[in-house]
Amino acid sequence: MPSPHHRASLALAELDPVMADLVALHGPMLVGRRPAVDCRFEQLAESIAYQQLAGQAAATIWGRVRGQYGPGPLDPADVAATPEESLRAAGLSSAKVAALLDLARHVDDGTLLLDRAGRLPDEVVIDQLVQVRGIGRWTAQMFLLFTLQRLDVWPAGDYGVRMGYGRAYGLAEAPTERELAGRGERFRPYRSVAAWYCWRSADSPGRSAN
Repeated sequence: MPSPHHRASLALAELDPVMADLVALHGPMLVGRRPAVDCRFEQLAESIAYQQLAGQAAATIWGRVRGQYGPGPLDPADVAATPEESLRAAGLSSAKVAALLDLARHVDDGTLLLDRAGRLPDEVVIDQLVQVRGIGRWTAQMFLLFTLQRLDVWPAGDYGVRMGYGRAYGLAEAPTERELAGRGERFRPYRSVAAWYCWRSADSPGRSAN
């Protein structure tokens, strides 16, 4: 049986000719199995490590951080008890160390209940996550999109989505965040999938679907 993201891809193709070309070019959106509830903390922690870094550099640093803990899902209590110097030695900046420890403490003391996030509306999840140091709206949206696998998240402020949209639709320049927010309304309730195709467009320099 096709996944919800597969069905959403086909629905977008029927809705919009540019999306239809992107679906034909890249195929239906593929997502893996939804991460287990006890992996949500680790995915957020990893996203903090990856902020504003190239993929390989971020992966190396995160590997050093993750290597300080045992197998199995990362335990927020273990992270909260980690000396700051150990995390800095792994390559995290002081700001990221502070953010990671703040996240761990929020989860460990029950202030942030990630196990309930799957039952909460998108904006409520975002409002809760941005209370953590170092987690902004973009990181919260990525959590919704890739960890909770919500279908209708539209990260209009994401540079890749803006660039990919502009390229796919043949615009002279990428739309602003505000412009893209409005342009995305027609993709409801599948804006997450539309964003994925914008990323695919941005990753194909010099090519557009139309």
